[in-house]
Amino acid sequence: MRFLKIIFWTIWRIWFYLMMGLPIIVMFPLLFVASLKEKWYPYFFVLARIWAKSTLFTSGFYYTVEKETKLEKQKSYMFVANHTSMTDIMLMLAVNKKPFVFVGKVELAKIPLFGYFYKRTCILVDRANSKSRMAVFERAQKRLNSGLSICIFPEGGVPNDETIVLDEFKDGAFRLAIEHQIAIVPLTFADNKKRFSYTFFSGGPGIMRVKIHKPIPTEGKGMNDKKEIRDETRTVIYHQLLKFNA
Repeated sequence: MRFLKIIFWTIWRIWFYLMMGLPIIVMFPLLFVASLKEKWYPYFFVLARIWAKSTLFTSGFYYTVEKETKLEKQKSYMFVANHTSMTDIMLMLAVNKKPFVFVGKVELAKIPLFGYFYKRTCILVDRANSKSRMAVFERAQKRLNSGLSICIFPEGGVPNDETIVLDEFKDGAFRLAIEHQIAIVPLTFADNKKRFSYTFFSGGPGIMRVKIHKPIPTEGKGMNDKKEIRDETRTVIYHQLLKFNA
């Protein structure tokens, strides 16, 4: 039985990466043009959502979304979510119609095809470089001024220990949100670790549940409030994960 599972996981994982790359190849001319100028990013974002949805669907994933409130069209937000899987990026794109820019680690730019567009359209940060971390604030301000939102996975990466329900949050997302006085929107991804973790021989097609929580305001807050806002955001996601798991 284990042998059959290993065969399935191997074929299915290869299929996933093929389905991840194929839409990029098909849409390459459009993606390339849309990534040439920052003001064209909203068009790139539409194509990115098509890529995300097609990859999830053809890999056997389908998602359900529960929203606590409706977001305002004219406002920019800081989207944050728990991070356990490569599919987190795709699911974040799939469930959000509001254009946003990822802030992510520079290492992802090395992924073939995906990495090319990732480094052209996202805000990259080298956490080992203080100048790189500071530059994030300037680039984020530029994107916010153009009406876009920002997305950060505040755990800073996927924990190596898959028994961890939710790792500790780093400060970056909350510093940015307070600095630019934008509300934080927590999202809880219930099933991504179960469906597609970084353990190769694991996972499988199925449902991915998402809850979009009501925004946590930062208006009038200062850096002295950063820890309180960070902990409140983490508590919202953590308690929702416990409810999903129950």
